[in-house]
Amino acid sequence: MFCGIDWAEDHHDIALVTDHGSLAAKLRITDDVEGLNQLLALLAEHGDTPEEPIPVAIETSRGLLVSCLRATGRPVYAINPMAVARYRERHSVARKKSDHLDAMTLANILRTDMAAHRPLPADSDLARAVAVLARAQQDAVWDRVQAANKLRSHLREYYPALLAAFAGTREGICAPAARALLAAAPTPAQAARLTAAQLRSLLKRAGRTRGINAEAQRLKAILRADYLHQPPLVEDAMGRQALALLRQLDAACASCADLETAAVDSLDQHPDAEILTSFPGLGKLTAARVLGEIGDDRSRFADARALKAYAGSAPVTRASGKSTFVIHRRVKNQRLAAAGYSWAFSALTASPGARIHYDRRREAGDRHIAAQRNLFNRLIGCLHHCLATRQLYSEAIAFPNPTTVPDSQAA
Repeated sequence: MFCGIDWAEDHHDIALVTDHGSLAAKLRITDDVEGLNQLLALLAEHGDTPEEPIPVAIETSRGLLVSCLRATGRPVYAINPMAVARYRERHSVARKKSDHLDAMTLANILRTDMAAHRPLPADSDLARAVAVLARAQQDAVWDRVQAANKLRSHLREYYPALLAAFAGTREGICAPAARALLAAAPTPAQAARLTAAQLRSLLKRAGRTRGINAEAQRLKAILRADYLHQPPLVEDAMGRQALALLRQLDAACASCADLETAAVDSLDQHPDAEILTSFPGLGKLTAARVLGEIGDDRSRFADARALKAYAGSAPVTRASGKSTFVIHRRVKNQRLAAAGYSWAFSALTASPGARIHYDRRREAGDRHIAAQRNLFNRLIGCLHHCLATRQLYSEAIAFPNPTTVPDSQAA
C-alpha cells in the first residue's frame, strides 16, 4: 500500500494505492488534529503497523503535517512538484488536473519509482533546530543586504556626505557608527551642524572605544565639506524617508546578530561541532550552516560522491554520441553551495594544503570560481569521511605530500 497526499493550506487530499495501481481509499482531511487522526486511522485500516508503516509521498518537506508524520516513524518522501507534473503526464494527455488526481499521482510515484527517490532524513531534533536557526540567519543576512542597498540608493540622491564618511569601512552604512549618525542627523544640513563633542558622543554610543577623537575630527571635516544639495523642503522629506529605511536596517542587523548567537549556541551542543570546527576555514557560523543542510543522519548519503552532488561541488557529465561535456552542477542545495564557497575561500589562508590545491587548479586553467568549487569538493569529501569515522580533520591526511608552500603561508 502506498499513500499520496496533495498538500494545501487548509485541507489535504489523501489517496491510497495498492501495489497493482488500483485505488484503495481516498479522503479529504482538514489541517488540524482531527484531520491527522483521520489520516492515521485510514492508514491503520489498510495494514499500517509500526513494523511496516505505509510510505507517504507529499510535495513539501515542511509543515505541521509532515512533522507529525515523521514523528510516527514512517518514511515520508518529499517529491518535487515539477517531477509530479511530469508523472501526471504519464497517465493523461488531456492535461486534466485535480487534487485527488495529484494525490494518486504521488502514491503511484512511490509504487513505481520509490527506489529513485529518497525519504526525508531522520535527523535529530537538535540538528533540525540548527538548520532552522542557520537558515533564518542566512535569510536575515539577505534582508540586511537588501535593506542596506535600499538605504544606500536613497542616500545617494541627497546625502553623499554620509556615504563618503563610511565608504572605506568594512560594514559601510551597516556600521553602528553610520546608523547612529544617520539617526541623529538624517539630513546633510543637520549633520553639518554637529560639533566634535556631539560626534564623540555618537561614536561612544555606537560602541567605539579607540581613536574616538581622531574619528570625530575626520567625520566633522567630511560632513562640513561642500556637496550638492536638494531644496530644503525636499531634503527634510527625504530625511524622513531615510529614517524609515534606517529602522528596517536596524531591525535586520539586530536579527542577524541575535540569530547568529542562537545558531552558534545550538551548534556547540551538537556532538558533530568539534569535527566541523576542526576543519580550516570553517568557523562556527559557517559550520552551523553546513550542519543544518547535511544533517546528522549518516544514512542520508551513501558515500562522499552523493554528498558532493548534493552540495553542487561535483561536476556533471553529459555524453551523447561522440560529444562529451563536463560542466558544473546547477541543480544543488544552494544554501550549502553558498556556505561551501565561503568555507573554501577562508581555507586558502588557514590551510597550506588548500592553498596549494587551489593554485594547482589555477595553473591548470581553472578560473577562480571553478578552483574554489574544486577545493570545496575536496574539503566536503574529507568532511564526509571524518563524520563517518568520528575523527578530527588532519592536514597531513587531507593534503598529503605538498609540493610547495605559498610565500604568504611560509611567512
